[in-house]
Amino acid sequence: MDSEEHANQVADELTGRIYTALRDGGLDAEPLLELASFLEEWDVSTPATRELLERPAAHLTTADLTRLAESLLREINFEPTFALEPRLWTTLERALEVVERDVRTRGITGTLRLVTHDWDSSGLAWVEFQGLYHGNGIPPIVGSGDTQGALATVADTVQETIMELIWRVWPVCATHDRGLHAGWEHGMAVWRCTSGGTHTVAPVGELP
Repeated sequence: MDSEEHANQVADELTGRIYTALRDGGLDAEPLLELASFLEEWDVSTPATRELLERPAAHLTTADLTRLAESLLREINFEPTFALEPRLWTTLERALEVVERDVRTRGITGTLRLVTHDWDSSGLAWVEFQGLYHGNGIPPIVGSGDTQGALATVADTVQETIMELIWRVWPVCATHDRGLHAGWEHGMAVWRCTSGGTHTVAPVGELP
């Protein structure tokens, strides 16, 4: 294991401990101080790391620890993994169930599911169709936002995977015989057609 890989492993372990403690309670100064020292050693200096290392640990209140933990995770752009936050995976799975209704409506058969891959160090979710996958993976953070946002992202990924594997356009606008695209309308994930002026065909999951 090289130094960079080891550094990433240490950072992942510490940020995971901090995130879990913030979520479940029981946050203490130890992992915060360890992460602050570690980051400073790697020339990643932030207001939170400096405050943690400059103030006596005994003077840090529970409110201070919570504030600094949140700041530290935000400053280093921390995003929880599926392992740390299983609800993110659940959100994507529910979105896939909705999109699958559109897949079956158009007579497309074959197993459709979300998977992860051991080779993917970024921990993305991939849409697998008929045992194969294609296109871009879905970051865990997609499952933490608006459910309609997750639905639109999953719909787009399912479309990309299915079209690559069946070698034809899906889904198609019955009026214009053109491919549809996942989009937004009034905060809702929808299938839209861009032919003859953009128009909405149906909400995702409700193709006729």
